[in-house]
Amino acid sequence: MKIAVYGAGGVGAYFGGRLARAGADVSLIARGAHLEALRRDGLRVNSVLGDFTVPLPASDDPATIGPCDVVLFCVKSYDTQDAAARLGPLLRDGAAGEATAVISLQNGIDNEAAIAAVIGDRYVVGGVCYILSTITAPGVVTHAGGPGRMVFAEMDGTRSPRVERLLRLCEAASVPAEVATDIRKVLWEKYALIIPQAGLTATTRLPIGAFRLVPESLAMFRRLAKEVCAVAAAEGVHVAADTVARVTEITLGLPPGVHTSLHYDLAHGERMELEALHGALARLGRRHGVPVPMTEAVYAILRPVALRHDAAYRDEESPAWISR
Repeated sequence: MKIAVYGAGGVGAYFGGRLARAGADVSLIARGAHLEALRRDGLRVNSVLGDFTVPLPASDDPATIGPCDVVLFCVKSYDTQDAAARLGPLLRDGAAGEATAVISLQNGIDNEAAIAAVIGDRYVVGGVCYILSTITAPGVVTHAGGPGRMVFAEMDGTRSPRVERLLRLCEAASVPAEVATDIRKVLWEKYALIIPQAGLTATTRLPIGAFRLVPESLAMFRRLAKEVCAVAAAEGVHVAADTVARVTEITLGLPPGVHTSLHYDLAHGERMELEALHGALARLGRRHGVPVPMTEAVYAILRPVALRHDAAYRDEESPAWISR
């Protein structure tokens, strides 16, 4: 399979590297010092599942790669539309289930719709991943926690040839993977994990192990997850009844020093995905008349910082997309 990783940061590069080691033809799309290091030294992955280095072609121009079977779409959520507009050279036309599969592995709940609005529904495959991974130096990705698992599926629920092929490749690469029967449900259940984890780590400025030791903070974690489930129901998506218990159990089992990407971006002065996370949930709650007071509190606390980081970014000359 020919695969392009659009946004070769902690998430995309990790999965791209794993799939390449199983024989896939993988190209990375990156920028700046990270791109230079990838070209010079290859991709180095430091992982709780085992370290590895793999040489991969890397570029900042999708046109140099050409049509692919799969695009792992891993840019930050605030760059979704701009990045989607550059997907053209990577796309191969075809019937439903046979055209290039563009799989979002992003944070947020509406990236698939945003991508489809630019390139058309037939290319878009829903996806989520379960991993805590980030760029720790140019050309170096560190996988600090999480199973490194992917779940993906056609948005209409059909089991297409392209998702079957990707599933087989993941199995060959020892990447835990599953084709979902209802990807919208999976997306919302992942959202119920991200919202409380990101919200508590960013507002406390502390790793997961710190807030989960405090009963009041853990109670807020559960209330945030419940708010996601309530808004999902208003959207017509009924997540599993034990979702809050499961996301709590997952969080309690993570290494104590783990940070979320929202906390990392806050601490390092990077643009933050606040609008795609707590901002989006707050807006959906208001639209449906569903109270989300914990989400609104997190959003109100973090928005001044996010706006400051956005203002600093606009003063820099850089591409319109940033790798995760």
